[in-house]
Amino acid sequence: MDRFIIRGGKPLHGEITIGGAKNAGLKLLVAGLLTSERLVLTNVPHIADIATMRALLTQHGLTVETVGNDNTTLSVGGEITSTEAPYDIVSKMRASILVLGPLLARCREARVSLPGGCAIGTRPVDLHLKGLEALGATITLENGYINARAPNGLVGDRIMLPFASVGATENLMMAATLAKGRTEIVNAAREPEMVDLANCLNAMGAKITGAGTGHIMIEGVEALHGAQHRIMSDRIECGTYACAAAITGGDLRLIGGQIDHLGAVVRAFEEAGVEVTQEGDAMRVRRTGALRGIDIMTEPYPGFPTDMQAQFMALLSVAEGASMITETIFENRFMHVPELNRMGARINVHGSSAIIRGVHSLSGAPVMATDLRASFSLILAGLAAHGETILSRVYHLDRGYEAVERKLAACGAQIERVKG
Repeated sequence: MDRFIIRGGKPLHGEITIGGAKNAGLKLLVAGLLTSERLVLTNVPHIADIATMRALLTQHGLTVETVGNDNTTLSVGGEITSTEAPYDIVSKMRASILVLGPLLARCREARVSLPGGCAIGTRPVDLHLKGLEALGATITLENGYINARAPNGLVGDRIMLPFASVGATENLMMAATLAKGRTEIVNAAREPEMVDLANCLNAMGAKITGAGTGHIMIEGVEALHGAQHRIMSDRIECGTYACAAAITGGDLRLIGGQIDHLGAVVRAFEEAGVEVTQEGDAMRVRRTGALRGIDIMTEPYPGFPTDMQAQFMALLSVAEGASMITETIFENRFMHVPELNRMGARINVHGSSAIIRGVHSLSGAPVMATDLRASFSLILAGLAAHGETILSRVYHLDRGYEAVERKLAACGAQIERVKG
């Protein structure tokens, strides 16, 4: 099992190119199920979750081909030969649930295993299922599988989401593209990835308006066609490397980073004493003074994203004064706290909140990754710590970040991957 060895204490300086967004790319690959023609995606991130999604789509009968030599362009398409998404693939990645809506819309039936992914909370799929039932599907749960049928096709309806669920909004939006009539999604998720997905679907012939707002309208069409689409840059990867600049007292230009996509993250950086500016197609992040403790609450976009919570916890562990992070999205997303405390952080968890009392410095230690974003929080702590940090179970990290050691080492970090 691979591990990272990190020797901290060096400010990072230089440029890092931000890859395509994991949370957009996975859903855009799924959109290939909605047409028999080819969907060509560029700026595809080369990460484990993309490989898992390729395997799932191939299992459904599609062909997923690499175009060119740099692994960043994929062509997806073909006829669907299986409407079952099996447990052995779906259990590896929660985003697999998103094949449910497209399969149901195009084939009028689907059998999808209940999903897996990071162990950060229950993340129920009931909003997906209730929304599809509102569109006319009959759904039963049996032996760990979702069985969905719509023999006469889906029919548009008004769907009010009790929570602005990203996954449910994406699943319902894709399904509704081929439903009869108009679908309204009220209290829809507003993340930039939602806009990216809608733009791609519209290029394929869908009729979607309102993406990026809380009210999305979809006029169903008979069929979608092929298209070419460039995946947006990964705002979470951008925010993560911004934390690397901040925690080391460095200065990084993040190529492809967009302040407009980061919402409350930029405000949090500025409150903590970190300078963030847009320089053309790059976001520059630097810190010259001390970090200041701040309070953060995770919320749906444009609020502070839960996917940046662990990274900011590492950052605030070396800030002056006290900070508090309240997690409102997932109930089990503080598993990195004991590992940060092993490195000298002073963090106490009280229910859904973590109290962080900043320390002057962290110390290197053997630590273990518990989920995707927690993995990078421990890298950040290692970059700032005195001595050597050994991070185990980095397969979590490989699910969502590409070439971490290469990108960081190019900016002065002492980090190496050891095969194990």
